[in-house]
Amino acid sequence: MIMGLNQRRRWVLDVKSVVMFGMGLLLAMAQHTVQLRSNHPMHGIVDRVNEIGGPYIGLVMAYPPEELALITSRLFVHNSRIPFIDLAGRRFNVGKIKNVDVIYVMTGEQTVNAGITVQILLDAFDIRGVVHYGTAGSSNNSLSFGDVSVMKYVAFTGSWKWKAFKSETGQLPELDFGAFNFPLRGKNLLAKVEFTPSQLYSAGKPMEELFWLPVDSEWFDIATQLQDLELRRCLNDTYCLPETPKVIVGLRGSTADIFLDNAAYREFLFKQFNVSTVDEESAAIVMACLSNAVPCIVFRGVSDLGGGSDRLLSISRISLASVNALRVAAEFIALIDKNNLVHDQ
Repeated sequence: MIMGLNQRRRWVLDVKSVVMFGMGLLLAMAQHTVQLRSNHPMHGIVDRVNEIGGPYIGLVMAYPPEELALITSRLFVHNSRIPFIDLAGRRFNVGKIKNVDVIYVMTGEQTVNAGITVQILLDAFDIRGVVHYGTAGSSNNSLSFGDVSVMKYVAFTGSWKWKAFKSETGQLPELDFGAFNFPLRGKNLLAKVEFTPSQLYSAGKPMEELFWLPVDSEWFDIATQLQDLELRRCLNDTYCLPETPKVIVGLRGSTADIFLDNAAYREFLFKQFNVSTVDEESAAIVMACLSNAVPCIVFRGVSDLGGGSDRLLSISRISLASVNALRVAAEFIALIDKNNLVHDQ
């Protein structure tokens, strides 16, 4: 999901009218929670959510246009007794998609928000796996607007060791700023940065340093069944893409807390790491799930080119990419229920 902060903040979505079912005092209590503990007044309400349904699929998206795609699709049906619970400023919506128990939450943008939200989701609720969908920029010229990438691996490419001027070349991938001097290559006092791996902590295992974070292999295998899924080419009567988008599986993604609108860095990421999409949340969501031994899958719809040839950021493209990514996610949720996959914890 690559979009300027100022543009994103123009999106204001009031979802209260969608989910108000007269919860009264119960929901008033829910809105003031911070974190769960055994003596917290919300503890019993969360227990009740876990009793009336579940185990749930956790469905997460990052910002309002992606949630709007879900709301307008009417795929999600709120639970009539406890439609949502607010925890730590996030709204956890309780209900079903295609008759499958689902709790969905909007994380907010960038890695810190995404990681915190998923950890709250996993700590509070009975979650059997996390499905993440959203929009992304493309760093691969073979991808077109509206295509949906089913990632196999994602890396956090925003973790750098900034090296000294004239330092020796290391073993890890590096970005040498001098190689991008214009009009001539040469030395640059900014020197270069070395891309460093992420530290993965998980129960019962020593800390691992990983650069590529894998999605769940069993879930990925199931997602390959969606390659022929028909996606939308037209958002409405006035906006259509020139070609019908497609689902592409097995690609690599890049996550960083960076708004990417630079053709040279876009090309560098593809050549150096063979990543096809760039976003700001996926790696954090996958890492949170890996730490908790919970399966996770990621679907990202292409909404822009990350600084490529067509730099126009179209609201219609963002909306269509969100709709297509949601379509793949919803069909995957139905497949998971059909396969009834349960992981050993």
